[in-house]
Amino acid sequence: MAVADLTLKNVTTEMDGNVLIIRLNRPPANAHDLEMIRELETLVTEVRFDPAVKAVVLTSANDRFFSAGADIQVIRDFPGEYVGLLSQTSKEMMMKVRATPKVYVAAVGGHCMGGGLELALCCDVRFAGKGSWKVGLPEVNLGLIPGEGGTQFLGRVVGPSRALMLMVTAESFSPERATELGLFDELVEAQDLMPRALAFAHLCADGPSQAIGFMKLALTEGLEMPIHDSFAYERHLQNQLFDTADSKEGVRAFLEKRQPQWGKGK
Repeated sequence: MAVADLTLKNVTTEMDGNVLIIRLNRPPANAHDLEMIRELETLVTEVRFDPAVKAVVLTSANDRFFSAGADIQVIRDFPGEYVGLLSQTSKEMMMKVRATPKVYVAAVGGHCMGGGLELALCCDVRFAGKGSWKVGLPEVNLGLIPGEGGTQFLGRVVGPSRALMLMVTAESFSPERATELGLFDELVEAQDLMPRALAFAHLCADGPSQAIGFMKLALTEGLEMPIHDSFAYERHLQNQLFDTADSKEGVRAFLEKRQPQWGKGK
């Protein structure tokens, strides 16, 4: 099954060349429930195996919200075991994003709170559009911790002490402040958000996409290993690339002093 064959209720999909655009679409605030997380999990799995998809842009169909995070009514109405399993399923989906050799780009232009921020942080590169929207991890106000990977994602981006301060205070801050903290890689004018995110996604999709995908894995997985293990993993990935058509084309183009034609090498 290809991504185009999926029937989805809480997200919409669109292909832009070899880039898949995923838009969260669960009004009013793209809050996560089991149905939405299972759809995302299915979609992320299909992205792995669909050769037409070389990179992904994750954004929202809602101008006001990227995502408000976990659905508070689910937390209120369902047993703790159910909510815990939902949180675990969400984390497993996010780890699948990180372990897939295709670059995921988040394009955030609306409120990005709790699990919404965690979903953005699981992506490889994050762009933000200027606006009056807010960013934060407010779970402590519910007597909870960020449960969709937030403690780990945030700690890895800003360091443990600053992450703890942000989570304890439940501070909501602007996209400008979030970019200063490193939660977003680049802040652009609101109207430039999707063009910028798509431009970077196409740089990945239209370039030597297997090599770029392996770069991602070397970072997301290798940085979690002791350095000798990560060197061995890097070598394992690199050795798979030497005999690829793109590698041969890249070397040939360099020697012939021309631009490589990715995806067309013999």
